[in-house]
Amino acid sequence: MNEPYVHKIFINKVVQDSDNEIWLSKSGLATEESSDLDRAVMAYPIKHYTHWNDETEGDTMEAGAMGENLSTLEMDEYQVYIGDSYRVGDAIIQVSEPGSIENLPSPGSLRTGWYYRVLQEGKVNAGTDMELIERPYPEWSIAACNEVMHIYKDDLRTADDLAYCSLLSNRWKRALKKRLRGF
Repeated sequence: MNEPYVHKIFINKVVQDSDNEIWLSKSGLATEESSDLDRAVMAYPIKHYTHWNDETEGDTMEAGAMGENLSTLEMDEYQVYIGDSYRVGDAIIQVSEPGSIENLPSPGSLRTGWYYRVLQEGKVNAGTDMELIERPYPEWSIAACNEVMHIYKDDLRTADDLAYCSLLSNRWKRALKKRLRGF
């Protein structure tokens, strides 16, 4: 498998020059800081845009359209796992939860992308390799998490298992625990 890498970096949906280093803090990239530290950076696979462009005739979608900060190559929801930690430039980021299905062109799709929390602040730039440095939960791919949350809603045992994944975001843990309580 090719080493995944950051294809493009976006700030306010504007592509950043690959020669420019951008500061990544605990709350996100430069001027796009998030109050939810589990959602500091959003990544979306660039290959999904081919699918969306085929499905949404006439409307051409380009990288950045999903609101991502990072467009990635060689990664998708089946190859990225909760708790995966990557070195990107000087920073270290960790996968915290799947992206939201609400903003997708097709509501039934689970091509959600994913969010990172920032473990170590540092400078990043487009074209940088993403080095996987840890994979503590190989059973919880982003695709598997999406299936638990959006498809197999009656599978409470699996929902309970996912809710106790220590590196899953608090937001997702609360939603799963609410389901387990019958709400």
